[in-house]
Amino acid sequence: MAYSESVYEAMSLHLGAIPDLSEKRMFGGICFMLHGNMVGGAMKSGAMIRVGKARAADALALPGVEGTSPAGRKMGGMVWLPDAGDETEEILAALIGMALGFVGSLPPKP
Repeated sequence: MAYSESVYEAMSLHLGAIPDLSEKRMFGGICFMLHGNMVGGAMKSGAMIRVGKARAADALALPGVEGTSPAGRKMGGMVWLPDAGDETEEILAALIGMALGFVGSLPPKP
């Protein structure tokens, strides 16, 4: 298993049955895609969430949320929430809300 099942389940619960939501293996985990655009993903030890550059500072102000730097390269508009179980449930919900707002504004990918 290359991703945290608890993070995957929590993200699935918050994303629910959104039309045109799909899953794709990316970045060593399972990513959730809306109209072909990445919302976020369940990784080995946490969640990577695409909140967009405009909301990144708001997201980083939440407890436990960090910037992402896979392979040492900062990814603007993406944040990281380590897998900490139930204590991060509300934070994950807030981040997914930000992500859906951002990704929902993007044009669908073919």
